[in-house]
This record gives sequence, structure tokens and C-alpha cells, in this order.
Amino acid sequence: MQRQHASAALVRVSAFLLIMQCITFLAHADDTKIVNDFEARVSNYLDSRKKDAGNTGRPSNSADKVSQTQENVASKTKALRVNATQGDIFTPEITTYFRRQIANAFTGPEGTKIRASLRHAEPVQGITLRVNEEYPEGTPLQSTPPSLLMKLPTLPDGLEYRIVGRNLVLRDVAPNLVVDFIPKVLPPQE
Repeated sequence: MQRQHASAALVRVSAFLLIMQCITFLAHADDTKIVNDFEARVSNYLDSRKKDAGNTGRPSNSADKVSQTQENVASKTKALRVNATQGDIFTPEITTYFRRQIANAFTGPEGTKIRASLRHAEPVQGITLRVNEEYPEGTPLQSTPPSLLMKLPTLPDGLEYRIVGRNLVLRDVAPNLVVDFIPKVLPPQE
């Protein structure tokens, strides 16, 4: 009788472990699909911007020329995306994925380092973010800690993640535009 109970318990544990493996596999498959969607959205944005609005061109020693070229690319990009809204890139599913990745980074073994890095950087506060608008001139570009970046999908050249308060910003470097952002994704500073 005891052997039957032990065998039944072993079957239940084995079944439970199998179910957990299936759930983990399905969650990973969903994450892959979400990341692929994000990467496609980012790629579509960048390809469209480069094709229709251009790049900043060749490096120049003239600050005025660089600034004028950046303004031209920004103007054309804004015109292309006149109806852009928050959530075009960071859809609800993608936002949920990013929130989970960021929460895991902050609660994981690197969480203390990430918090310290954000405190020691030049924190950017009090900026109202708007999609398809310039990142405010003269405002510091707070870097995203490398240990946090490792949890997020890699961006193509020309795009970067930036931190503004508790928001994660997707910034297009060439025209200095806010492509999209996730509000209040970082935990409050202690």
C-alpha cells in the first residue's frame, strides 16, 4: 500500500514537472514572438525614416551644418509620423514584456547595481515626453545601465534606450526624436 502511495506521488510530481516545463516553453515562445514583433516595429520605423527622411549625412566640422541637417531629418520624420502616438512601438503586449524584464532586472542579483547606477547618473526629471517630438535640447541623456540593457532587446544602430524619470524612452539619435516610451516602467527610487 505504501508503494502505491509513493508511486502515485511520483506520478503526480512527474506530471507537475512536465506541466511546468510546458508552461515555461510556451511562455518562452510567447516572449520570442513579442520580441520579434518589437524588432519588426523598430526596423520598420528606422527603415521608413532612413528612406523617406534621410540620415544626418556625412560628418562635418561645422556645428551649424550638423544642426541644420539634424533639424531637416527631424522635420521630415515628424511629417512622416504626424499621427504617431505613444504605444505604436511599445504595444500593450510589448510593454508587458518590457515591464516584466525590467522588474526582473531590479529584483535580480544586479538590482542594487542598477539602482546605484541610476542614482549616480544625472537623473532626468520633470520632462513631459511626447512621441514624435524632439528630446528637449540641453537636457541630459541619462544612460541606461548595462545590466538593465542586457535584459532588453538589442536596438539597431541609430536608436537607443534612455531613462527619463521612471520612463523608458526609445530615442532616434539622428533626428533626436522620441520614437515611443513606456511610462512609469522603472520602480520608484528609494
